[in-house]
Amino acid sequence: MPVDHYENFPVASILVPAPLRQPIEVIYRFARSADDIADEGDATPEQRLAELAAYQAELDRIAAGNTPQTPLFVDLAEVIADHALPIQLFRDLLDAFAQDVVKTRYADYPELIDYCRRSANPVGRLVLALFKRTGDTQLMQSDCICTALQLINFWQDIAIDWQKDRIYLPQVEMQRFGVGEDDIAAGRCGEGWEKLIAFQVDRARTLMLRGAPLVHALPGRIGWEIRLTVQGGLRILERIARVRGDVFRHRPKLGKADWFVLLARSIRM
Repeated sequence: MPVDHYENFPVASILVPAPLRQPIEVIYRFARSADDIADEGDATPEQRLAELAAYQAELDRIAAGNTPQTPLFVDLAEVIADHALPIQLFRDLLDAFAQDVVKTRYADYPELIDYCRRSANPVGRLVLALFKRTGDTQLMQSDCICTALQLINFWQDIAIDWQKDRIYLPQVEMQRFGVGEDDIAAGRCGEGWEKLIAFQVDRARTLMLRGAPLVHALPGRIGWEIRLTVQGGLRILERIARVRGDVFRHRPKLGKADWFVLLARSIRM
């Protein structure tokens, strides 16, 4: 799976069992549309927050047993009811998207991880709930994969996020490696930058590998979906390392040829 846009979400592909494709697609529509409210277009911060508040109000209606007012949430209410999905996970996603509207810097890694806990991890937990795989170890492994995918997207899109006045690199770690915001603005990849990005790549890879055994707990085709997702994320990290962190001139992406590599590696997991 390419790591792009709402890339921490395993989109319902042909590998997902047919009965669960529609629920996953509905959850994806919710997450993608809410993410777009926070991130796309030229709306003011006030307008974005108001639209996200309207999403929260629809979740409140579902939680109260009332009929939602929009088609998306009518579908979502049915999925939540049919699969007993925790509504707090949807609230967490909206909370993270609202944070993106107003917060553009992260002081340290724990602060960034707290954001990932709400922006990425709920998606994996919702998928596990659909498959009735919600043991403590499975949830932990899912969180590792989803957080790693979120971090990978951050490091892949440093230049893009800079254009939105966002920096997800922890400020204390930038200082530790002697990197300033002016380096990002100039696309400067000196020794400090290379070491900073190598550090982020290694940490994201470790997190991904910690979660990777989850694939053995998932049945059939969904296991393969997650295998490809994990390997796609690891492949992006390889690309970042190969260009020594220069994501300004070499934004890593996956092409058709990469699918053969991902499949071969997935077989060996």
